[in-house]
Amino acid sequence: MAKEKVETLDEEVKVKKKSKKDVNKEMLKIEEEISKLTESNKVLEEKVRLAQAELINYRKRKDEETANILKFANQDLILELLPVIDNFERALDSNNENSKFIDGIKMIYSNLMNILEKAGVEVINRVGEEFDPNLEEALVTDCIEDKDDDIVIEVLSKGYKLKGRVIRPAAVKINQK
Repeated sequence: MAKEKVETLDEEVKVKKKSKKDVNKEMLKIEEEISKLTESNKVLEEKVRLAQAELINYRKRKDEETANILKFANQDLILELLPVIDNFERALDSNNENSKFIDGIKMIYSNLMNILEKAGVEVINRVGEEFDPNLEEALVTDCIEDKDDDIVIEVLSKGYKLKGRVIRPAAVKINQK
């Protein structure tokens, strides 16, 4: 009987050693799986952060585009009105003897210019300043000795800006020595 007990105890010790090894193997497998899942979770969290950042940037771009569209929505209408203003200015420059008629044209012109100013239209008039190709087109040159090169001498056709953006450059005469 003592022999049987020793053999039974030996078998139990072997089983416990095996089950301890198995438990250790299982623990290693579980730890590896946890490590893999943790890494996968980090990758997915980073993807979510990037997607959120992209969405925020997209919204900002869309808001800027919408603001620009709204800001310059009247540009086509204003461009259509500029030749009318040019004609008003020509009529005012002509020497017509009918003063009531001229006064009426002046009032209409003044009202029209006030409306355009409220809409954000500015006249480009840079006589005496250095020529800027972003604002003006040099159509004619002249040689005046007492003026510097590239100075605007005369505005042939007014230029206009809408809320800071040039919608029609001024046609100018510049000095060239």
